[in-house]
Amino acid sequence: MSLLNVKELKVHYPIRGGFFRRVVDQVRAVDGVSFELEAGETYGLVGESGCGKTTTGRAIIGLNHATGGEIIFNGKNLSKMRGVDRRASVKDIQMIFQDPYSSLNVRKNVLSIIAEPLRNFERMSPGEELKRIQALVDRVGLNPESIYKYPHQFSGGQRQRIGIARALALNPKLIIADEPVSALDVSVQAQVLNFMQEIQKDFNLTYLFISHDLGIIKHMCDRIGIMYRGRFVEEGTASDVYNNPQHLYTKRLIAAIPEMDPEKRFEKMHLRQSINEAYKTDYNTYFDQNGRMFDLKSISDTHSVAVQ
Repeated sequence: MSLLNVKELKVHYPIRGGFFRRVVDQVRAVDGVSFELEAGETYGLVGESGCGKTTTGRAIIGLNHATGGEIIFNGKNLSKMRGVDRRASVKDIQMIFQDPYSSLNVRKNVLSIIAEPLRNFERMSPGEELKRIQALVDRVGLNPESIYKYPHQFSGGQRQRIGIARALALNPKLIIADEPVSALDVSVQAQVLNFMQEIQKDFNLTYLFISHDLGIIKHMCDRIGIMYRGRFVEEGTASDVYNNPQHLYTKRLIAAIPEMDPEKRFEKMHLRQSINEAYKTDYNTYFDQNGRMFDLKSISDTHSVAVQ
């Protein structure tokens, strides 16, 4: 059985107008997204800014209200749970946020930041709590004595490690990583990504990895879902998506990856031009008359694409 099964998830926001502020339309931030995560795997959500990938992650953990669909985690339908029951189930889902600067409370020291989930869900003595937090801080590569410092006293990479330690505090089964390295320098990005792979093995974690960087997704993920305008346009293994892209939008994303080899840059430029031409001539194959994506269709056991 899958650890997480998302079925036809929708997150819509009303557009109000007129004298009585009636709902005249909807912003379809997420519009019928479905996917599964097996325990221990890393699933990547990729797409441009505003495509709905972060909203999807926040709806799963409960930070955004889901308008429709089902979120089944560990055999329980979170979308139908409320109050104490949902709170107990969501304990096993934690989130690493995009901005390591704003996701930490500047008024609290590291001890209080990491202790917050423990104090909300666990009953521990002050001595047990301190020992647990020091072990977590040490595991993420920080000095255990730094627990009495405040966020402004750390670098960006160190702050993200504090956020990771907070996410690990309750021994979760699923971690939603929302662009966890996009605000960091390239050298620090590699350190944090390699560290996340290490703790995935040590803690037997499952990742939902959200990013717009296809290079990072290829490095981290077993399976990938490509999002555009709140819907999936393609889904498959990393090999399927990178080596055999089928949807026009996926091809445009992959063609946008910078080419490091100077001898291949003209080849990449011609590829981009041909894709732009295909976008004009084959548009109706990939989008309906309202510009909406078609439903996914399987083209192999592991690969699906949204085509007419």
